[in-house]
Amino acid sequence: MTIQERFWDWFLHHEEEMFALDPADETEREELFGELTSQLGKVDPDLTFELGPREARREFVISAAGIRRAFPSVTLLADAVPHLDRWRVIAFRPRRPVTGIVQFRGKHVDVKDVQFSLLTNGNTTGIYLFIPGYRDDDAGFKQIGYLLLDEALGEFDVESKLGLIKMFAADACKEGDRNAISDLPALFDQVVAKLEGRSGKAS
Repeated sequence: MTIQERFWDWFLHHEEEMFALDPADETEREELFGELTSQLGKVDPDLTFELGPREARREFVISAAGIRRAFPSVTLLADAVPHLDRWRVIAFRPRRPVTGIVQFRGKHVDVKDVQFSLLTNGNTTGIYLFIPGYRDDDAGFKQIGYLLLDEALGEFDVESKLGLIKMFAADACKEGDRNAISDLPALFDQVVAKLEGRSGKAS
């Protein structure tokens, strides 16, 4: 039995209690999440997870926490998933609507005030992210920036298709067009498609 099969064997034995888990029950959540984290760590210590709301099919997201080295571990584990009637297993944190207020370590950023500029050198795509209140010496703002990128583009695209990432305060003077962060997925996909099209022609 592979380490991936062993994980899913454990998952199947605890599937009922995980599906029924009430996020409001902190004691139950901490105990079960702790065991789930431990089991994922046996596959790869950098793997993390997200558990979606309790619906007809509950989402179970397997993530590499943005660590590129762990990407193959996510793929292998997701590929080994057995048939699960009540679960939708997702490899890598998916794209989600970027709205509301993002909070991290006492920092609060209103998403509607965040802007970006896309950059390209003809081979890769980079981004300038403009965040109100941003300071280079404050890791909290940088984490918020990466959280926003993961939400807008999904974990896989941020790590595999986005090159340069630089963050600035909202009033920083930088050349290039600026757009609302809500426009990032569509514009990013357009730029990447053009680059991949050129690459295909070149080959």
